[in-house]
Amino acid sequence: MFLIVVKYLIPKGYRGMALFPFILVKYDFDKTNGIFVNHEKIHLRQQLELLIIPFFVWYFLEFLIRLIQYKNKDLAYRNISFEREAYTNETDLHYLKNRSFFQFLKYIK
Repeated sequence: MFLIVVKYLIPKGYRGMALFPFILVKYDFDKTNGIFVNHEKIHLRQQLELLIIPFFVWYFLEFLIRLIQYKNKDLAYRNISFEREAYTNETDLHYLKNRSFFQFLKYIK
């Protein structure tokens, strides 16, 4: 995992993103934010499980489905199964040590 500050590559309204094997952050101080970094590390694990490209295809398709469902882009984003798993477990800094494969499937609703 490589943590890189790239202020202008992060979409407006977001502070970071995971693009295996990188975690891209908008602000230097987020490099030391354990909860924030853990959230992004969860996404790296999800990407590995789905062999990276299928992760992004699934992520985009699920976002479109949630957008139709909620008619609100923020609610759609928050309800993507990958995001639900990451937000639910970001404060557990030991989560990835105990996480089973494909845990994000438990967060599809």
